[in-house]
Amino acid sequence: MNKKIKSPLNRSIKLTKPEIEKYSKSLIKLDSDTSLHEIINKTICQDLFEVIDLLPANFVDLLIIDPPYNLYKSFNSLTFKSRSVNEYNEWIGLFVSKLKRILKNTSSIYFCGDWRTSISAGQVLEKYFIVRNRITWEREKGRGAKSNWKNNSEDIWFCTVSNKYVFNHEGVKLNRKVIAPYKDSNGEPKDWSKNKNGSFRLTYPSNIWTDISVPFWSMPENTEHPTQKPEKLIAKLILASSNEGDIVLDPFLGSGTTSVVAKKLNRRYVGIELDRLYACLAEKRLEKAESDLRIQGYDHGIFWERNTMPFKVE
Repeated sequence: MNKKIKSPLNRSIKLTKPEIEKYSKSLIKLDSDTSLHEIINKTICQDLFEVIDLLPANFVDLLIIDPPYNLYKSFNSLTFKSRSVNEYNEWIGLFVSKLKRILKNTSSIYFCGDWRTSISAGQVLEKYFIVRNRITWEREKGRGAKSNWKNNSEDIWFCTVSNKYVFNHEGVKLNRKVIAPYKDSNGEPKDWSKNKNGSFRLTYPSNIWTDISVPFWSMPENTEHPTQKPEKLIAKLILASSNEGDIVLDPFLGSGTTSVVAKKLNRRYVGIELDRLYACLAEKRLEKAESDLRIQGYDHGIFWERNTMPFKVE
């Protein structure tokens, strides 16, 4: 049988057996109360419920939660099955209630989900935090549906512990193409600029995101994780709701996107991931981030609409 040849355009990150052995040595496990020094910039390869009570108190500036959604899904060594709304409420309540202990009073929280997961997320989150908004982002791909609307969007719930929190709106502006640009009385551009690629305006971030591309095989951030979040998406959360040097925690790390983006944006990180293969993927991506700080769709300090060409904004 002929071995399938990988396309030269396929840039997906893979792991060899020697690499799994290599990166496994970087993973840590907790068996007692732990100091911040022991876990900072590390990937903890354990079940969240085994370690959640062993983490230090009040150390997290930004919490990004991307749990298994309330649907049937296989994650390598784990299969998650859909539950009733009440059962799913109870499950996420178990870890959300415990995670509050490790947050600072100034912390922000983002909780990811699909439409069905959101039914539970809103109910549970407002028991423990101040719910401030719900972001909806377009996935821009997905299978068609003959008896229902195609699912091509997801939600991210934005919460804070208190009324004192970080929100850097200037750091997450979107450079949007202007279709009908206005000019002032002198004929000069009004709140927009023009270059060889067209007319653009820097706009304030909204809670509808249509500029995100889901990782696929020709993107260098892509992995085999079935629900990998785009680096660009996580970059928006980190830039808006933390400052350089802050600590970002992801208790369902998957293939490592949150930790990788935190590293690229000069934040500190802690990731928790049950599956060893995915945890090793995270470690490989973290190693790559030491020499490559690029985030696709984020350039010259601003976010770009999908399929537009970055240029320096004066």
